[in-house]
Amino acid sequence: MRRTLLALAAAVSAVPLALAAAPSAHAADPTTLTNGFYVDPDSSAKRWVAANPGDGRAAAIGASIANTPTARWFGSWSGTIGTATGAYAGAADGVDKLPILVAYNIYHRDYCGGHSSGGAASPSAYADWIAQFAGGIGNRPALVILEPDSLGDYGCMTQAQIDEREGMLSGALAQFSRQAPNTWVYMDAGNPRWANAATMARRLHEAGLRQAHGFSLNISNYIPTAENTTYGNAVNRELSSRYGYTKPFVVDTSRNGNGTDGQWCNPAGRRIGTPTRLGGGAEMLLWVKVPGESDGNCGVGQGSTAGQFLPEVAYKMIYGY
Repeated sequence: MRRTLLALAAAVSAVPLALAAAPSAHAADPTTLTNGFYVDPDSSAKRWVAANPGDGRAAAIGASIANTPTARWFGSWSGTIGTATGAYAGAADGVDKLPILVAYNIYHRDYCGGHSSGGAASPSAYADWIAQFAGGIGNRPALVILEPDSLGDYGCMTQAQIDEREGMLSGALAQFSRQAPNTWVYMDAGNPRWANAATMARRLHEAGLRQAHGFSLNISNYIPTAENTTYGNAVNRELSSRYGYTKPFVVDTSRNGNGTDGQWCNPAGRRIGTPTRLGGGAEMLLWVKVPGESDGNCGVGQGSTAGQFLPEVAYKMIYGY
């Protein structure tokens, strides 16, 4: 059964606005409505381990990766999206666990990077899709990472395209506010080496960060947790000085155990990081990318497609070689 939700509204309202984080659009704390994080029973790592019980790498991958709570990514491959998110959130709710979902279907997704290009066919198609995404979750507790890279991927975009993207993100947050009251949404803020803190704070604010619970960092990247924490705090200082509020943030630690060598696309020699947990320098440290899933046709994933599970890469990530 879910834990009893404690009423905190009076305490929050007593804190001076200048000293408080901007309130979430959602009253509930999903971490208090559940008993730990949900392990995706159908992750690519889980499927590979189940299909290859005799492989010498299976035990290590099962113990160190497949059984760690990790996000499930949703996009055009997910079928009827409201049904998909509803089934996933419902399965987690049935075992009193907190699921992590990634919405990854924005129009012109990965427009400048290209390795994960795709997304909805139009802004209006995205608006419909994300409304169904939020509706599928409904009142169940959940965490959602909203559109990784979407605010960092500006390098080749016109101002009109940027405005369009910010409108889609703001509209998405409004849907979660209306339809998913027990969901904390984190708007993705890229990573410390993409845009400076002042630039990212402005982008977040213009895309509607006030409506979100917080922001996310290092999704699918390798940058050390400490560097992300420093950056997240710098973004919050900019938000505070420019706009009068701050927000909690989470860090993807799935593949940052050895830090980064400066490459982002399937670099060799990386290692799994701190498993999903509350705290750790951020509001939470989360495994958002499944270790061993390819970033695309590059690096040690040469010949693979984005999202394909590569057991040898996963195995080496456990030991850092």
